[in-house]
Amino acid sequence: MEINDLVQPSAPALDPAALTALTDRVRGPVLLPGDDGYDAERSGFQLARRHRPAVIVGARCAEDVVAAVRFARAQGLPVAVQATGHGLSAATDGGLLISTRRMAGVRVDAAAGTARVEAGVVWGQVVDAAAPHGLAPLNGSSPGVGVISYTLGGGVGVLARTYGFAADQVRSVDLVTADARPRHVTADTDPELFRALLGGGHGLGVVTAMEFGLVPVARLYGGQLVFGGEQIDEALAEYLRWTETVPDELTSSLALIAYPDLPQLPGSLRGRYLAHIRIAYTGSTAEGERLVAPLRAVGPRVSDDLREMPYTESHTIHRDPADPHAYDGDNALLSGLDAAALRRVAALTGPAAPAMCVVQLNHLGGAMASGGAAAGTVGHRDARFALRVLSPLAGAAEDGSGSEGADAALSAVRALHAEALAAVAPWRLGRSVNFLFGRHGDRPDAEEVARSVHDTGAHRLLAGLKARHDPANLFRFHPAAAPAAAAVPA
Repeated sequence: MEINDLVQPSAPALDPAALTALTDRVRGPVLLPGDDGYDAERSGFQLARRHRPAVIVGARCAEDVVAAVRFARAQGLPVAVQATGHGLSAATDGGLLISTRRMAGVRVDAAAGTARVEAGVVWGQVVDAAAPHGLAPLNGSSPGVGVISYTLGGGVGVLARTYGFAADQVRSVDLVTADARPRHVTADTDPELFRALLGGGHGLGVVTAMEFGLVPVARLYGGQLVFGGEQIDEALAEYLRWTETVPDELTSSLALIAYPDLPQLPGSLRGRYLAHIRIAYTGSTAEGERLVAPLRAVGPRVSDDLREMPYTESHTIHRDPADPHAYDGDNALLSGLDAAALRRVAALTGPAAPAMCVVQLNHLGGAMASGGAAAGTVGHRDARFALRVLSPLAGAAEDGSGSEGADAALSAVRALHAEALAAVAPWRLGRSVNFLFGRHGDRPDAEEVARSVHDTGAHRLLAGLKARHDPANLFRFHPAAAPAAAAVPA
């Protein structure tokens, strides 16, 4: 049996009596197309795709999730879940959408060094709650990203080389499985399901809460070095050389951005092609200054804001956009990289590219390469770099249906991404599910995309658990990351 062979639920007309009973049972709103608030509730950060469900349950608690899943089972509706919608890859049409944004509880246990969060919490909330105790979570670069989906995908964050993936810190997961049963899952109570959730958890249930460890970090030495013009080629080569020398306490990335000539952009960025090197170092400022000296020696910088900062300012290192927009992206996890290939990627995606393309190279390794036997199903831990390509999709249809022009733009972007990633093919190990953005489930090579996220053993585990816990394929979260072709052992 394979995941592709699982029964696909239909979307019949809703039973009015059952819908009334659902509305009476849940604390949060139940919304139908045309209701006030329906459009706002189904919208997320990713504007290229938007859910078009037959019914939305705005869950306020785990009991609301149980009721929603039970209703969906009875009505034969597929289920999708959305908190912030940053990583939305497949919109559910005619099914049931569980919106978790109202489940926003955060509890920090400073003595135990842990945090417990509900399903709709974003990373900025956890950073702020942990900081008074001198603690920090393994959050990503953007404070507005949802904790749960990020962690289920592994989670490559600001402190990743020092402390590993966010998934490595998880102590327990509360979720509702397809039988509408709430479960408290730990490495002791259900080791297979626990391991599967941490790196491959999309599609195995609706997570309602999670507990994870915090780390003793209150401040950082960090910020950006920005190079432009004739310094870019040398900055690329030096960055690769430099990553071979730095300690695990230093996590960094390189971004290449050809900024459009738009009046709303600052003059220092407008119409320029720039290389941003982002630094997050948990050691002393003096040692940080010593470590970045080879980068500064490349030459004059457009800007240089490296400094000591409280961890609550860690989001300023990457300065990710905060406003919702339409985009598509792909990535490659790499065993290595040389300067010639990186320059080739820059040439393909720079100012002369047929579409705007933001390139980011994350330096991996360090604590991410380990994790132990219970480290989850995060794939390709031996990767040294993650190369990410992302393009905005101007004019994309918000309902995901796409116009002829929008479809042509998406095709052009996909072709550009494929060409850029082909330049690093000799080092390619696979993909990271956290950095798959857009409608990858409808790609001609969707099965290959799915296979690239996990190794064969993880595919087998995930496919077996999917068949066991959700044989009707009730949950539709991230089809590009599902083990689509992983055979389940007889």
